[in-house]
Amino acid sequence: MSSKFVAELIGTFGLVLFGCGAAAIAGIDTVAGLSGLGLLGIATAFGLSVVVFAYAIGGISGCHINPAVTIGVLSVGRISVKDAVVYIIAQGLGALLGAFVLQQILQGQLAGFTAGEWAYGANGWGKGYQNEYGTATAFLTESVLTFIFLIVILATTSKVGNSTMAGLAIGFTLVLIHLVAIPVTGTSVNPARSFGPALLAGGQALSQLWLFIVAPIVGAVIAAIVWKVIAPKEVNV
Repeated sequence: MSSKFVAELIGTFGLVLFGCGAAAIAGIDTVAGLSGLGLLGIATAFGLSVVVFAYAIGGISGCHINPAVTIGVLSVGRISVKDAVVYIIAQGLGALLGAFVLQQILQGQLAGFTAGEWAYGANGWGKGYQNEYGTATAFLTESVLTFIFLIVILATTSKVGNSTMAGLAIGFTLVLIHLVAIPVTGTSVNPARSFGPALLAGGQALSQLWLFIVAPIVGAVIAAIVWKVIAPKEVNV
């Protein structure tokens, strides 16, 4: 179990550092709008991060690097409660470490760095964030897109899926998800990815963190229920 813990920690660390780093350093200003890499570049950074770690640590832990994924996998019986708790702790620590390293990089600017609201690629919604969508829209976006994400994951990693291509399918799905959700919430679909940056950013990012924990979990659980219904009988869900 220690190897799985370390694998999940490293994978989530990398996802936050590469994905949120692309947004905070080279791609997006969460207050002023898109710049640098732009929406497609940031979406690609998150998607490629998942692809890279899927093939790097997938054989060790399954590369969940996302509490919503772990809860979805738990809901269909592919992982024990004990292992799920270990995974989620590792993911939270990895996300926090990734956000911390990103914070240190940003603070190294010689001209000085001031962390505004929703710093470090933190997720959010409402007045002052991106296109200023409301709470209900943010919740709907995060839960529905997490649902789609989990359906893809559960299907591609099942006996009816192509396991050798699963990493690519999952990564490309995350790219598509980001293309839709970045202007709405900055895209979470991952409570750990939201937890690390929000904890260091504080302010509104931290006060809005609840949505990026609850909505992805709701989407993941619904996906697990639907997958149990639609999965072929011969498939071990």
